[in-house]
Amino acid sequence: MMKSKTAACMLLSLLILSACSSPATNQSAPAENTSQQSENAPAASTGNEGAANDEASSNGSGDTTAAGSTDTTASSTTGGAATGNNEGTAATGDKAEVAYTYHMNKSYNIVPNEESEATPKKVVLLTFDDGPKDEKMINSMMDTLDKHNAKAIFFVNGYRIKSHPELLKLIHDRGGVIGNHTYDHIVLKKESKAKVTQQIEDTQTLIEKTINVSPRFLRAPNGATNDTVHELAKKHDMLYMNWSVGSLDWVNQKDPDAVITNVMDQLHSGSIILMHELPWTVEALDRLLTKLEAKGYTFVDPNVIDNKVQ
Repeated sequence: MMKSKTAACMLLSLLILSACSSPATNQSAPAENTSQQSENAPAASTGNEGAANDEASSNGSGDTTAAGSTDTTASSTTGGAATGNNEGTAATGDKAEVAYTYHMNKSYNIVPNEESEATPKKVVLLTFDDGPKDEKMINSMMDTLDKHNAKAIFFVNGYRIKSHPELLKLIHDRGGVIGNHTYDHIVLKKESKAKVTQQIEDTQTLIEKTINVSPRFLRAPNGATNDTVHELAKKHDMLYMNWSVGSLDWVNQKDPDAVITNVMDQLHSGSIILMHELPWTVEALDRLLTKLEAKGYTFVDPNVIDNKVQ
């Protein structure tokens, strides 16, 4: 009996201990799980949010940049359009600033649009054909022109430009106005329309590529023109220009005095003077311009000559 009571007491004690210890274990597990979730979930969340935020930030920055770029581009495009318009206005403005105050008549003379002190009638236009040939001659000619505050048109040949593009750049850089004188210096009126077109357009393209300027003046070798030449001049917005005074420097070779005499004997208001890039012409140039000034002539700037015949 005593053993039975003892066994019963022991069993009861075990049951009480078991009941007390089970809740502790159950509470401990959720705490651990919660702790695990608490560590993992926020970490994962933070990681994901961080990644999301970085991506968002990156995308946001990218989007902002892209949007900024888009806006900038749009703004730039708008600005570009505006700039384009401004440039167009500027271009128009430039044309307005470089107002055409002279024109060429059908007799190949230069005439003021309105005669005044600003646009005197007693002018000459200096032109040089068949270059560019030689650096020394070009520099000497340009030095003389600068000395007399004069400008000239240089009618150039394509084959010479092809051989020495640097000489065309020299003339242009020193303020010479470039004219188209065909590619091979052939007599155009004897050639087919296709050949004439090639001679003029190839030279025009070569000049444009070399100095980034489209010539406004065209002259046929020997002045031998025809309808095709005039059509091409009109197509490319050029003024076809022969001359009204010939220096005959191609005839009286090695004679600077003859060059001067030939010009002075034919001189009249509005003269378009034909000369060439030749040693004796270069030698005569300073004396010739001095004599022209002494006669009261001034030198018209080719840039103010309209490219339409009136």
